Amino acid sequence: MVRIVLLSLLMLSLLAGTTCVPEDEPGAGPPEPSQEAPAPEPEKRLYAFEVADINGNPARLADYRGKVLLIVNVASKCGFTKQYEGLQRLYEKYKADGFVVMGFPANNFGSQEPGTNEEIREFCTANFGVTFPVFAKISVKGEDIHPLYRYLTDKESNPQFAGEIVWNFYKFLVSRDGEVIGRYASSVEPLGRELVSDVEEALARASGSAEIAEDRAE
Repeated sequence: MVRIVLLSLLMLSLLAGTTCVPEDEPGAGPPEPSQEAPAPEPEKRLYAFEVADINGNPARLADYRGKVLLIVNVASKCGFTKQYEGLQRLYEKYKADGFVVMGFPANNFGSQEPGTNEEIREFCTANFGVTFPVFAKISVKGEDIHPLYRYLTDKESNPQFAGEIVWNFYKFLVSRDGEVIGRYASSVEPLGRELVSDVEEALARASGSAEIAEDRAE
């Protein structure tokens, strides 16, 4: 009998220490969602590419974010090789405003860039005093096309200015936002009115503004 009473008292004591929260009381509902910071916008695809400079060192296109770029496939033994001079003068004229010429040697057309990277560097410096960035030799068409040029010439990634490059010294103009805004054939001179006008227009725009709409491709 005493044992039963003690057990009853113990159960009453345990029940007295237990509390329940009614469903309609504050705190009874599901936890509020956490306030996380919004995910950053994805980076422009052009800036995701990495290349090698003429000395074989890795270089990121993201390092040129905010600048207007002129990407050119160059060659040392081409009828348009003299355009190195114009490209250098164009670079010198506008580099203080955020303009960069980027030369990509390629041997895809007539085997007109047969040299090594060291030979190309010496040729550009000795003959044209090139100071704009020149990168390691790549392929700009075919099965071994470099990913950067696949991006520039593919209709899915660059629908407005896509199309296979057909010769040396083709030029792509890129805005401060990393968008391709112009394409120019080999015959378009670096200091010609068409290209200079577009470069100046691109430089005048702040990041995030509207792009050049006219298609310059041939």
